[in-house]
Parts: sequence; structure tokens; C-alpha cells
Amino acid sequence: MQDLANYSATEHLRDGREVKIRALQPDDKDDMLAAIGRTGTQSLQRRFFVVKRGFSETEIAFFMNIDFVNHAALVALAEEDGRSVIIGGGRYVVTQPGQAEIAFVVIDNYQSQGLGTMLMRHLSIIARRAGVKELIAEVLPENVAMRKVFEKFGFRAQRGSDPQVLHLVLKL
Repeated sequence: MQDLANYSATEHLRDGREVKIRALQPDDKDDMLAAIGRTGTQSLQRRFFVVKRGFSETEIAFFMNIDFVNHAALVALAEEDGRSVIIGGGRYVVTQPGQAEIAFVVIDNYQSQGLGTMLMRHLSIIARRAGVKELIAEVLPENVAMRKVFEKFGFRAQRGSDPQVLHLVLKL
């Protein structure tokens, strides 16, 4: 899916700042890790369901190995001090034919600016183009902001395997 690997769009945050939403690139590794370092403990726990401050080489390789067939990832970039930096991202991973799990993370300083909604909109476009028929999100009940994003797009609650986690599904 070469065209999806070059995906790029320009958006504006609620406060008017411009952001670029684009496909994760192989040379984004250091910037992605820097963004994780700028993300608060609670935000990372809401994303990974455990307290997470670092990643193994295997985890990093997984996050960077994007083919836009079974694993797609977008990053959001903003200008800070004259350079473009990653401020958030979203991805989906195909778990079975036609079905993918989706997840997002936004660094704390950019939360509540509509970035989750933007990433969701662009990832759903890519998922449809790639033939994904259903997106699944696993969300902690206290993650009200992400729940609102998913509700806005029409995700519906279904019974999941973990009673401590909301299992949300969107038919594309």
C-alpha cells in the first residue's frame, strides 16, 4: 500500500496551531521516543494499561515496522522552537482478516485540542482504503476523552474478555 505509506494532511488544533498528520516513517524512531518521553505517566497508562516509561528493542521494532497492510501508523507533528516534532500518534493493527485494533497517544501539552479526533478520522480513511471492515478499541473506563472520540465516530460497546476494559467496535 505504497500510496498509504505516503499519506499526509494538514489540520489545525482548536487553538489554531497547524499540525501535519502523516504516515510514520522509518526515520521517526528518535522523535517518536522523544514524544513518549514527553507524555505523562497517566496518559501512557491509559494507552498501554500499565505504567510504561520505556520500551524494549522488540517493542520499538514492532512500533516502527509499518506496512500499511496489517499495521498502519500516523503521527501528528507541530512546530516547536523552529523544528517539527511528534506530538501524538495513532495506529491500527490487523488482528484477523478485515478487523483491526486501534489506539492513540497524545502528549499531555496537546490534549483537549482535537488531535485524537483528527487522528481517528485519518486512520479510519486509511483503514477503509486498506479494506478493514471493523475497528476495535480497548479503553479504560476512566479515559473519558478517548471514549468521547470513539463515541463521536459511532463505536459501540460490546462484551470483551476483560471486565475492567471497555471493548468498543466500529463497523466501517
